[in-house]
Amino acid sequence: MGQRQLTAADGFSCGAYEALPAGEPKGGVVVLQEIVGVNAHIRAVVDGYAAAGYAAIAPQIFDRVERDVELGYTAQADFDKGLKLAFQDLDLDRTLADIAAAVQAMQVHGKVGVVGYCFGGLLAWLAACEIDGVAAASAYYGGGIAKQLQRQPRCPVMMHFGERDAHIPLSEVEAIRQAHPAVQV
Repeated sequence: MGQRQLTAADGFSCGAYEALPAGEPKGGVVVLQEIVGVNAHIRAVVDGYAAAGYAAIAPQIFDRVERDVELGYTAQADFDKGLKLAFQDLDLDRTLADIAAAVQAMQVHGKVGVVGYCFGGLLAWLAACEIDGVAAASAYYGGGIAKQLQRQPRCPVMMHFGERDAHIPLSEVEAIRQAHPAVQV
């Protein structure tokens, strides 16, 4: 359990937190970070998947802009910085290349699922639509998915939203349901 490097198809290398199970992995899981980076919580999620028998990895997708970003949950400045990194500074195609490198790294352990939280939920949807080798994807409160409904998933997808989530209106959740009835919402 610890840090490793992933190299994308364009040669860029990003950091990642990886954990392996005690025995033979049941498969691989790529954990996509929240807006606050690969922090203690995301590392604990990766560790949890390993404890459940999966090889798991969380690529540090902000590394193309700023290395080793690890923000908190309470300071507005941290939230604002994460928003800027995610929606202004990152190049989406390059971000998907980094996620593809994580999927490829996990394929040595069998089928690979992608799970994402918050900003990572949006990225999980994009990974399901754009990256070869993703066997299934699960998005938790993925803001911005409703703006990406023209894309078509290549694998089974499950999405989770909060009924009282002020950041993702139920009208967007309904738009997702209407556009993709095969996606479990």
